[in-house]
Amino acid sequence: MKRTIRTTALAVGALIAALGLPAGPVHADAPAPRIDLRVLVVSDGGPATDAIAAELETAGTPVTEVDLRDAGRPVIDAGFLADTVDGRPRARFQAVVLPNDNPFPAGSAEMTALADYERAYAIPQVDAYTYARPEVGLQAAVGAGYAGSVDGVRAEVTEAGLSGSFGYLDGTVPFEDNSPTVGESYAYLSTPAPGADFVPYVQAAIPGRPTKGSLVGEYRHDGRRELVVTFVYNQHQQQFRLLARGIVEWMTGGVHLGAGRNYFAVHVDDVFAADDRWDTELNCTPGDVDCPPGEGTPNPIRMVPADVDHALAWQQSRDFTLDLAYNGSGSVDHREDNGGADPLADRFVAERNRFRWINHTYTHAFLGCRQDVTVVPWKCATDPDGSTQWVSRNEIADEIATNRVWGESAGLPLVNQELVTGEHSGLKVAPQQPEDNPNLGPALTDTGITWLASDNSRDPVQRRVGSATTVPRYPMNVFYNAGRAAEQVDEYNWIYTSRAQGGSGICEDNPATSTCLTAPLDPETGYAEHIVPLETRIALGHVLSNDPRPHFIHQSNLAEDRIAYPVLDGVLEGYAALFADSAPVVNLRMADIGVEMQRRAAWRNAVDAGQVTAYRVGDSVTV
Repeated sequence: MKRTIRTTALAVGALIAALGLPAGPVHADAPAPRIDLRVLVVSDGGPATDAIAAELETAGTPVTEVDLRDAGRPVIDAGFLADTVDGRPRARFQAVVLPNDNPFPAGSAEMTALADYERAYAIPQVDAYTYARPEVGLQAAVGAGYAGSVDGVRAEVTEAGLSGSFGYLDGTVPFEDNSPTVGESYAYLSTPAPGADFVPYVQAAIPGRPTKGSLVGEYRHDGRRELVVTFVYNQHQQQFRLLARGIVEWMTGGVHLGAGRNYFAVHVDDVFAADDRWDTELNCTPGDVDCPPGEGTPNPIRMVPADVDHALAWQQSRDFTLDLAYNGSGSVDHREDNGGADPLADRFVAERNRFRWINHTYTHAFLGCRQDVTVVPWKCATDPDGSTQWVSRNEIADEIATNRVWGESAGLPLVNQELVTGEHSGLKVAPQQPEDNPNLGPALTDTGITWLASDNSRDPVQRRVGSATTVPRYPMNVFYNAGRAAEQVDEYNWIYTSRAQGGSGICEDNPATSTCLTAPLDPETGYAEHIVPLETRIALGHVLSNDPRPHFIHQSNLAEDRIAYPVLDGVLEGYAALFADSAPVVNLRMADIGVEMQRRAAWRNAVDAGQVTAYRVGDSVTV
């Protein structure tokens, strides 16, 4: 695992000098201009421009967006772009992003104003997506290059790109090819036009020719600089996610507000407890609420000491630390049933300092409403007057405090302010419990909890609950009730195939479900060939999106067939193959993730409220 660097506004003078840029207008008698650290994004509603705008906003970089489709939009003229502050010329934007090299009608005064502005203040322009032709420094793709699909192409970062704004990459940029029937990427590949000052940063082989064509390159002309992008993309595609940070670094010269990192944290829930197992005949989980009471025989999944050794070896090989959410009663109950012996807990406790630990409550009790499990799906029990029966404040506090004491007695290195409730219970869960347990907040305050895990799939926005702030977690589609690959595939088939194919019919009832199957997966190969690549791509997409939210799995997934590791390996190996050692993944614990999310929200609010001002004058930056 690699550590990361944060993109910040440092060494401004050196960056400007390295880029060979003037600091402002070429007028010897004029004071050096003030360049505001804000980006102008001119949008036509296309996915490429929107993707760059989203990247800037996610990083916390101030943006002014002008929508060309809006009849009431401001006119882009000299007064919109620049003015004077305290007698000093001011460029109001440090960079300009356009849908293409010229999205205005022929002879547009707005494009003339932009070109004059860029020349006067050395402001770079990004052409979010345009086609190859001499006007952007390239030969026409028709005849000299290629225009068409680049699905599955492995592009490369050139030496110029690696020594410049794209130096965080390891050298290759694979383009997605997720479906053989859907075109995902279209591009123009061409070489620089004769005499053009054009430097390719990312290129790919031109089909049928011995040459390579530019996908991203810099065109210098008429005192202006353009970053010319000749492939179409959206903000979620891997190829854009890989290049997004370099596009921002290029347009800002590395001097901008906001930050970007690649995060990956994995929480393993239910440690010391045993997870109920999926029954491939009943298509439910005996012992859990999806099976009618008394149906089937529970056959729990629980790690053994060899699984701890495997986790330790895996962590060491990946330079990565797992976060273990533990239930102390799982060990207490096991000892009661086995003459005082619990080799699993003994092994974990012996190696306790090599993991991070999170309180997951003592018994993994459901802490929301009192569940009526005599029906499937379960419902909240009610009093005769129809009011909901809630788990009490004292019961919740006891679950938290008892587990904390157990962990402290075992010497676990805890951060006592962190908590993951069983199934994220206590928080609202649709449709049965559309509101939080009103006793949850007071119990969290009683026990000093400040960071509470939530399920990002149903509660994605960080919010306050009593003394705690939620930390949304991404659920991995590696099921809690599967210790073997065949069980995972069987349940996956049940959930995501049609009723006619023996499935649950969820996809028929919810056509928007993205993981639906056209046919059941092969029990022998379906996990490795379908589920692992899909889950790897989803999780890696989160990692590449400057998103610190953790992912969560369960201890059952580290037992028996150890089905979680192929996905985790896919994410970390995929990342290492794409990024240089100078841009590693960040592996934070839950409290630190919560703080990072809080800081981002505060920064975003300050930027949106106009409370942030930043600019550079020469080699000085003022924030």
